[in-house]
Amino acid sequence: MQVDRCNRLKNTNVSATDNEAQPAGSTPPHTHASIGDHDAGHDAIDRCIRWTTWYVRRLVQAGDIHSKGLNKKYQVSQPQVSCIIALNEYGPLSLSKLAQYILVKPSTVTGIIDRLEQKGLVKRERNLTDRRVITIELTAAGQHLAEEAPPPIPETIIRGLTKLSAEEAEQIVNSLSILVGMLDDEHAE
Repeated sequence: MQVDRCNRLKNTNVSATDNEAQPAGSTPPHTHASIGDHDAGHDAIDRCIRWTTWYVRRLVQAGDIHSKGLNKKYQVSQPQVSCIIALNEYGPLSLSKLAQYILVKPSTVTGIIDRLEQKGLVKRERNLTDRRVITIELTAAGQHLAEEAPPPIPETIIRGLTKLSAEEAEQIVNSLSILVGMLDDEHAE
C-alpha cells in the first residue's frame, strides 16, 4: 500500500538551493520505475520516507519564512493571523473553540490572544448571562487587518493550487489527509 501511494505521487520539479539539501537517493520517489521485488519495494519505501521528510521540512521552512514576512509587514505572527481569520470567519468565539479552529491548545491560544489584545486587534467580552464565559472578538483594527492581511500560508501555494485541475487538487488533499491521519493514529495508540 505505502509503495503504491508513493508511486501515485504526481511528477513534480524538485530543486534544491544552497539551504535545502535534498535527501540521498538523488531523485524523488515518484520518478522511479514501478516496484518489482521485495528489496526494491523496501528501497522505494525508504525513498518515500526520505522525500516525504524533505517535502514536509520544505513546507515548514516556507511557513517560517512566510510567518517572518507577516511579522515584518503586519507585526503579527502566523498563529495570530490564524486567530484573526477564524474570528473574522466565525465571529466571536470562546478561547476553547478558537483553539480548536487554529489547532492549538487553549493555553497556547490564551497567550496569542493576550498579544493580540495588547495590539488592540481583539477584545475579551464577558457573556452577560453567564459571567464565567468569555468570548474573543475582533476590534475595528482587527477587522481591518483580517481584510488586508494575506492568508496564513504562502500565497504562492494558493496560486499554485488554483492552477491545478480538480483531480490534482483532490490528490493533494487526499495525500495530506493520509499524512495527518498518521498523526491522529499515533495519538490514538
